[in-house]
Amino acid sequence: MKWETRVTDLLGIDYPIIQGGLAYLAYANLAAAVSNAGGLGQITAMSLASDTELSTEIKKLRSLTDKPFGVNFAIGQHGRPYEHMVQAAIDEQVPVISVTGGNPKGVLDMVKDYPIKKLVLVAAKRQAIKAEELGADAVMVVGQEGGGHIGRGDLGTFVLTPQVVEHVSIPVIASGGIGDGKGMMAALALGAEGVEMGTRFIATKDCVDAHHLYKQALVEADENGTVVIKRSLGMPARALKNSWTEQILDLESELANFETLKPFISGEANKDYIYDGNEQKGFGWAGQIAARIQDIPTVDILIKTIIKDAESVRQRWL
Repeated sequence: MKWETRVTDLLGIDYPIIQGGLAYLAYANLAAAVSNAGGLGQITAMSLASDTELSTEIKKLRSLTDKPFGVNFAIGQHGRPYEHMVQAAIDEQVPVISVTGGNPKGVLDMVKDYPIKKLVLVAAKRQAIKAEELGADAVMVVGQEGGGHIGRGDLGTFVLTPQVVEHVSIPVIASGGIGDGKGMMAALALGAEGVEMGTRFIATKDCVDAHHLYKQALVEADENGTVVIKRSLGMPARALKNSWTEQILDLESELANFETLKPFISGEANKDYIYDGNEQKGFGWAGQIAARIQDIPTVDILIKTIIKDAESVRQRWL
């Protein structure tokens, strides 16, 4: 079966599947595996220390694949300048950029005169409308099921996706709670023309930087295996439930301020868990799709399985 949509046409990929930015994990090996399997792999720019490191990672990715790929800019969460990183992506002539976690205008303005496809992650209808006005080529819509930073509202993917589809003319990519062929077909039924997956790609052999205990925790998680932290700070984010996130939630229930919470929610605490598997010192982002993750395959096998299962769903619809 053909899987041509406006998203596959826009990005030059075989299947409408995009790998999320994945802070501290989305580097050349994972991105290349996704692109080589027919999706769109991405490098996480703002997890790198400098524009030189980003250029090096892009060159490494190009040595591993000749397929399209993207560079993700999570501009709101790191609190540091991003312009030099965007310029590095422009200089390297990357085919796709995506913007998450902040006002995309600065990034979109920088790349508007270049043949770079522009994706923007949104968590509300009004954000999607604004992204289109600012020049986005497509929007990625994340519902409350998603891992990492999510919207302040409580809308799930099933309601948010068709709301956005009906109010923008550019392609919509659904994100949050999607990790298999059934989820992809559900998203397409809602009017989306592609899906973005983050958590599911962590639990793969090609996500070489993620600790095996992190991956195993994703396999073992059930439908209650994630929690939303940082809600008291106005920056809700979904993570795996463990002893560390329980401490965070306890502090939030006591109305702890940012300075008190900072060592618990820092990037270092995140890396202590995702790199070293130490749940006594850190946490790992995860969406509710963790409840449906049963194995740790290669990316190639994962995408082949998603497409096979999606085709089975489509056959039942005929």
